[in-house]
Amino acid sequence: MLKSRKGNTCYFQHTQFKCHSLYLYKLERKGAKRYSKIGFIGLGNMGSHMAKNLLKKSYNLTVYDLNKSAVMNLVEAGASCASNAAEMSKEVEVIISMLPSNQHVLDIYTGENGVLSAAKKNVLLIDSSTVDPLVSQSIASQAQKHSLRFIDSPVSGGVNAAKDGTLTFMVGGSSTDFDDAKSILEAMGSRIVYCGNVGMGQAAKLCNNMLLAISMIGTAEAFNLGQKLGLDAKVLANIVNSSSGRCWSSDLYNPVPGILPNVPSSKNYEGGFGTTLMAKDLGLAQSAAIRTQAPIPLGSLAHQIYRTIIAHGFSNKDFSVVYEFLKGKNEET
Repeated sequence: MLKSRKGNTCYFQHTQFKCHSLYLYKLERKGAKRYSKIGFIGLGNMGSHMAKNLLKKSYNLTVYDLNKSAVMNLVEAGASCASNAAEMSKEVEVIISMLPSNQHVLDIYTGENGVLSAAKKNVLLIDSSTVDPLVSQSIASQAQKHSLRFIDSPVSGGVNAAKDGTLTFMVGGSSTDFDDAKSILEAMGSRIVYCGNVGMGQAAKLCNNMLLAISMIGTAEAFNLGQKLGLDAKVLANIVNSSSGRCWSSDLYNPVPGILPNVPSSKNYEGGFGTTLMAKDLGLAQSAAIRTQAPIPLGSLAHQIYRTIIAHGFSNKDFSVVYEFLKGKNEET
């Protein structure tokens, strides 16, 4: 049953959820802290699935996003909603954010009607966005002044892993906050890795995504070359994935349409991890490399390639569309 919330236009669906007794029993055995009220900000391709997995584990969830359709999808699944981040922050014990960029994260936490302006003392803040480590460290410092706890916890695994609840979380923060967050993260992921102090989760994610971009470009190049030589793509995939060229991009996320059924390349490169987001992450890696004077020649080249792909009209496609981009280049020549 839906009823309006006094004072705003947000609607709630009050649905009773039966507890997953085995899940709760495991938490109890581990001695993990059980939070009941969680706020979730950012309901995009990844965040919407992550939030739904929290509902499946019987968490009392309140969501916020500028996309009203995304919000209502979660409300229909059993969540409550808030009209802004500050309103949400007054009611919950934990806040999770999954946002596109540095500025989005800064605005949500430190801006007008942001999280820091309203959250109660000792609330645990978990940012699963991919941002510059300096952004995470800055927010953590400001959160501490408000007697709030902050950890960065970016994810790896893509949309399918978000949907299946098998994400990898790379966590930066105090060991105490990590322990308190772990049971929540386990509701959305299968591997929770402690990386060190605040910002180290982001450092791990940027390094991982830079390598992912490089390997996807290499996979796309190899399969384009193979087909130019007359080799069937499925035969090449069978060889590569049982040989030394095997990687995640070739085996589990192949960029050639038709090789794997449930990846973006077989769905006109829709969904998945967008080229714009990959270019953003590569830009963050580039900035970090300049700041630390770390040489990343292939990372820099990958950044240039994805920026070029976007300029050619592929901004809304999954990053594996680099295969189609290179194939088109071949056809042009």
